[in-house]
Amino acid sequence: MGFSGYIQWVILSAITGSPLGSLVALVVFWLVVDRFTLGFLPDPIRWVMRLRRQWKLESQLLGNPHDGRARLELGQIYVERQKGKAAVDVMRPVFDQGADDIQSVFTMGEACLQAGYTEQGEKLLAHAEELNPEFRVGEVHLVRGRDRLRRKDFKGAKASFEALVKARRGTIIGRVLLAQANAGLGDDATAALLKDEAWNEYVSAPGFQRRKERFWAWRARPSRPATYLLVLVLCFGLFATVIAPRLTSWAHGMRQSSAYADPSLMDPDADE
Repeated sequence: MGFSGYIQWVILSAITGSPLGSLVALVVFWLVVDRFTLGFLPDPIRWVMRLRRQWKLESQLLGNPHDGRARLELGQIYVERQKGKAAVDVMRPVFDQGADDIQSVFTMGEACLQAGYTEQGEKLLAHAEELNPEFRVGEVHLVRGRDRLRRKDFKGAKASFEALVKARRGTIIGRVLLAQANAGLGDDATAALLKDEAWNEYVSAPGFQRRKERFWAWRARPSRPATYLLVLVLCFGLFATVIAPRLTSWAHGMRQSSAYADPSLMDPDADE
């Protein structure tokens, strides 16, 4: 939470008299605020549930290593956690048994890209596209394009993101990433136009989509979060320099008033 969070904790502790309870309350408060606004922090409930599921599947495979469905689900969890090498290892027996379904091929392709097996990953994603060109509305293009962008293959990334934007008409992340690919190719004018398109899509999108893609919309219009951050810093500065000292004095005064009202709080031997 930084310095502002520390100030909040000090003030809340002075008011409630419980430093630990104040810390828990602030953590819960900021998790809830982030959940319904920025969405930068991970969902702790989802993280715990996914980790528990991972442990259960790992134990399940120890008892039954031939369970292909468990291997696929565990591989998908590893991919979500960016553990590509572990996903490749756990899913390799599935392919040794001749698996050729879209879910397995796509997951293995993404895992190979994460693990650095670029050629194998590209081939698997191409095969996944052959199996189902509309799989998850262009998800193959997104995964392929992001890996190409990471490797600075801007031309290949541009082709992937153009296909993604064509498949997902209202995509925000697709336009922002396509803008990055064009910028990498030196086409700054097209990149600027794509960022404007991404922001316009964000403004006109329904609430649930704005919450989901707010991070990418702010990548298209970085002045917006910068403005919010400046306002937030000013508010916290005002709170720390003006309001916080008064609240601390008020809390201290309330404690003294309570002590005078009950002499036993001041003198432990008053009842003897």
